[in-house]
Amino acid sequence: MIRDDIKTATVTAMKAKEKERTATLRQMSAKIKDRDIEQRTSSKEIDDDALVTSVLQKMAKQRRESIEMYEKGGRAELAAAELAELAVIEEFLPQMMSEADTKAAIDAIKTELGASSMKDMGSVMGELKKRYGAVLDGKLASGLVKAALS
Repeated sequence: MIRDDIKTATVTAMKAKEKERTATLRQMSAKIKDRDIEQRTSSKEIDDDALVTSVLQKMAKQRRESIEMYEKGGRAELAAAELAELAVIEEFLPQMMSEADTKAAIDAIKTELGASSMKDMGSVMGELKKRYGAVLDGKLASGLVKAALS
């Protein structure tokens, strides 16, 4: 399980006295724990790895956005720090679908649902997320679905 891998990596990083890596791993554990607490009040049961993956994907997205803003603002040192955090987070994320695989999945779902216009974008995206949510790059998929339906 991803959660156990993070705990093991945290202990290893602490023993190796890797301060930045340890801090990032602890941040990840804290976010996951926050999500666990939120989940207690929810009636929906979510698979543990799916929950951890969604938390890590959100963290990775935040880091990418921060890197972009820091680079635009000329703050290379802050961008480098965020990039280092992103590298640690991505170690624990499952391999994302390639563009070719995403296109193939979109075409299959489009055919299954009989989608032909932009009105069908929501149903295609919903089905994509339901089937491939943990390994799907939402931004890439959204652009590809728009292209396929227009």
